[in-house]
Amino acid sequence: MSACTSRSEQALALRLVELTQAGLPLVDDPWVWLAEQLQLSVEATLALLKRLQADGAIRRIAAVPNHYRLGYCCNGMTVWDVDDSQMPRLGRLIGAQPFVSHCYQRPRSGDWRYNLFAMVHGRSSAEINSYREHLRYLLGDACRADDMLVSSRILKKTGLRLPTGP
Repeated sequence: MSACTSRSEQALALRLVELTQAGLPLVDDPWVWLAEQLQLSVEATLALLKRLQADGAIRRIAAVPNHYRLGYCCNGMTVWDVDDSQMPRLGRLIGAQPFVSHCYQRPRSGDWRYNLFAMVHGRSSAEINSYREHLRYLLGDACRADDMLVSSRILKKTGLRLPTGP
């Protein structure tokens, strides 16, 4: 948070994180709920969220569905060795596919030749393999090699957790 932020705003920001770190409740209007909890107007709550995002304290606010509960029980991290000069175009192309939940570039390291990563989710291993084939087609000649790292078990995913209480 920026140095000019008041102590009261810092306390509100901390309370906001405590309230949301486990996710927003499933209510008709989560912003109203959050504003009530903070004893602020909805407008002031949204302004606080925007300031925290502008300061880099919050990266994004997004829905994170549980894909397993939605029937998507198979997933795989596809990894690609693609031409670095084409990475900006290819990363956007792959990330825009409806079956890719996230896509990012990573530096190559030692014997690890892959620099483009894309997570795919499906209802069967055949489905995620077909998605991988489609990505391979989209990457075309820019793709020198690929692999897919398939999850063998579910790990509990959580975001930032701050200690509560004194």
